[in-house]
Parts: sequence; C-alpha cells; structure tokens
Amino acid sequence: MKEATVFLGTFNAANIFLVPFPRSVVDVKESVRGQDIFIIQTIPRDVNTAIMELLVMAYALKTNCAKNIIGVIPYFPYSKQCKMRKRGSIVCKLLASMLAKAGLTHIITMDLHQKEIQGFFSFPVDNLRASPFLLQYIQEEIPDYRNAIIVAKSPSAAKRAQSYAERLRLGLAVMHGEAQCSESDMADGRHSPPPMSSGRTTSGHPGLELPLMMAKEKPPITVVGDVGGRIAIIVDDIIDDVEDFVAAAEILKERGAYKIYIMATHGLLSAEAPRLIEESAIDEVVVTNTVPHEVQKLQCPKIKTVDVSMILAEAIRRIHNGESMAYLFRNITVDD
Repeated sequence: MKEATVFLGTFNAANIFLVPFPRSVVDVKESVRGQDIFIIQTIPRDVNTAIMELLVMAYALKTNCAKNIIGVIPYFPYSKQCKMRKRGSIVCKLLASMLAKAGLTHIITMDLHQKEIQGFFSFPVDNLRASPFLLQYIQEEIPDYRNAIIVAKSPSAAKRAQSYAERLRLGLAVMHGEAQCSESDMADGRHSPPPMSSGRTTSGHPGLELPLMMAKEKPPITVVGDVGGRIAIIVDDIIDDVEDFVAAAEILKERGAYKIYIMATHGLLSAEAPRLIEESAIDEVVVTNTVPHEVQKLQCPKIKTVDVSMILAEAIRRIHNGESMAYLFRNITVDD
C-alpha cells in the first residue's frame, strides 16, 4: 500500500506527521521524497499569515522532492474577490498563481464562492459540497420542516436556494430590494476625457458624446413568495458581516414567518456578528466547521455547527489511492 503524509498545524493523530508552522522557517524532519503530501490548512482570523504558512510549507516540500503536494483548504480565502471591480484586482486569481508557483499540485476545498474560480488554477481543484450535510440537518434537527420555505436573501442567491427547495420539496421565496448587497456605484473618478486644467491647451479630439448609463435605484424591499405562518430558512455560502441577514430576518418576521434559520457553509462571523445574531430575530445560525468559530459559539448559543470532516477525509483517501471522486458528487448539479 502506498504511503501518504499529512501535515497539520493544529493537532496530532495516529499516523499523522505533525509539523508546527513557525513564523520564519520550515524544517521537514523526515524524507518526503516520492510521497503524496496533504497539507491541511484551515483559515483562522489572521488570513494572510495562514496563506504565507501554506506557501512556505508547500515550497519546502517541493524542494524536498515530494511527488504530489495536495492542499486541503476547506474555506478558500479571498474567494469573494474573483471579479474585477473598478480599479481593483482579482485577488483570487493571484492567490491561485501563488499556490501553483509554491508547488501545490492539487487542491481540495468546499463550496467556492463562484464555481468559475476553478478556472483560475493550472492544476486540479476538487470543489466539494456541504449541502448534503446541511440538508440532513434541516430534516433531522428542524421540527416540522415540512412547513418551511427556503429563502434567498438576494436574487444572486436564488439558484442555491432553488436547489435546496427542490431537494426538500419545499417552496421558494426571494428577497429583492434595498437590503441586498451590491457593488457601490459611487463616483470613482473615471471620467473620459479628464477635466481640462486652466493653463493647459491641447489640439486633441474633445471626446465622443456617448449615451450615459442610467443610474441604479433600488426598489423598496420585496419578498417574492408567501412566508406567512412558515419557518423561513435563508441559505447562502458565506456568513461574515451579518447585518444583511439581520435585516432580512426582520423583514421576514414582519411578513409572518414565525421561525428563522440561517444555513451557510462558511461561518466567518466577523466583528460583532455573535452579538448581532443574539439580539436579532434569527432563531438559529447553522454553519459547518470549515472555519474555526468556537469563540463565536461561546458568545452566541444560537450558532450551531455541522461537521463535514467526513467528506474531506474520504476525498484525501480517494486521491491518495487513485480512486474516482465521482462518488462524492452524486446527484450534484451545476446549480448546487
């Protein structure tokens, strides 16, 4: 049987080689030549330090002649920065290039913010899904879930919500209006041609008169679908700043929903999120353990955790043994 080595930065277990992540140097204590190496790296609060640790570790293994270096990154950082926004940058693409340059040959992750992110990588990416575990939680832990309705808090989340609704044979509601997040439309100084300074002359073309884009105006908040007398289950991939979720819960309460659940894969729960959840109309927030959130759970008993380590462990086993990954994607569609 082939041997594999798993590198961790947090705990020790049977048949696992523990290498703590120092800040300055990585020292591989035994030969990894010709082996499959799995680096398990969760993303804590200090995101950039975690990324640098992963890069340094991968490069150390590459220079020690490891055969395959597989990064197990349950929550892929900077995944929301996957589109060009004004004068910004596509940080997710940059991170993918850095991981490839450091020596990674494969990545296992879960619920990328956009599936198209897989195209940023020059090596295979297995984007596992947490939805089977969250669906099981709904069926087993939410009393009278048959009286529930799946809610998308913005039109962009409608496909995910529709997938949950179809699998649970439940209704679907979509929220639209001022509570949704959108890219800021504030003026960013991109004017063409630039304003002429007082002492400057030019013989160039004054510029074309192009039609102006009509400014956006958000409509009043609207809930498309009947939530009266129902359990509202809002589904999303990431819950970080919770103001939008709190505002959505208040609207749903006003429309007659008597219980409100939030289901998300990655519970970042930054800043004052635990306090806001505790004081809100939300009854329960259910997230997986792709991101550590033990402190937030102590601050807010409404936060519940679903364990997804089983599917990550099975993915590691199958990749190491050269088995098909299709079993882990049974009944998974493009919209999931």
